[in-house]
Amino acid sequence: MAGSSHGHTPAAWTGVIIAFIGFCVSGAFTVMAQPVGFWAGMVIIALGGVVGGLMRQMGLGQPKTPAHSAHQPASATADH
Repeated sequence: MAGSSHGHTPAAWTGVIIAFIGFCVSGAFTVMAQPVGFWAGMVIIALGGVVGGLMRQMGLGQPKTPAHSAHQPASATADH
């Protein structure tokens, strides 16, 4: 899939960055033995998924394509 742009969308990048920040927060507070901070980080992780999903619904994510066209070999679609 050399031409694939899977995951290279504003929705994907935003969701992953927010979730990464949440993992960092949770990890830091785990080391500091602060359960409230750990759970705050977990909420941030979930927020990343929600924000990414909302952005996808707004049209900033990967466009939906028919399932059969994604798995056809290139020779099946070429005109001879």
